[in-house]
Amino acid sequence: MFPDLTRDDVFRIETRRLWLRWPRAKDAGAIHTLASARAVAEMTARIPHPIDRHGIDDFLVAARRGNAEGSGLAMAISLRSDPARLVGIVGIQRDEDALAPRLGYWLGVPHWGRGLMTEAAGAMVDAYFAYAQGAGLVASARTDNPASRRVLERCGFTRQGEGVQAFPARGRDLAVDLFRLQRAEWERRERGRVVERER
Repeated sequence: MFPDLTRDDVFRIETRRLWLRWPRAKDAGAIHTLASARAVAEMTARIPHPIDRHGIDDFLVAARRGNAEGSGLAMAISLRSDPARLVGIVGIQRDEDALAPRLGYWLGVPHWGRGLMTEAAGAMVDAYFAYAQGAGLVASARTDNPASRRVLERCGFTRQGEGVQAFPARGRDLAVDLFRLQRAEWERRERGRVVERER
């Protein structure tokens, strides 16, 4: 899915305030601290609460393997002012149950409310369409998670309706808002941003 460019662990994406880089073993402590927060874990399908340290190691190995194979792209989010310290994760993975790859993310509670996830998710979406030449992306947000819905809408996703999605770490299916972003819509938005920058 992703090209050779992203398959080396020196690959990173820089935004105005963030670095997105491959996750590494040294990130395990930060992931444990931040993803252990109930407010973070409860909104995700796969992060258990309490979080298991061995599960973090498994995630890091799987993320790096997927990045190296190009089957997905999972990136650690860090502040440009402190690039070694992880503050969240953003990724795009194939989803066998969906018609297109899925965007997913989480951000540590101390960093909420500053627009950082919109910046990180937007950069990943741009990387997917620019580098992977993808046709579309899907995403979902729990119906009781308006902040996540706003992130998706600001990144150009359109709500497709409501559905039910498996949340294995929660032990049940939960109601979600379903979102989709097509390449044509991303290209239209990208042209608008180029025009805006040239003004």
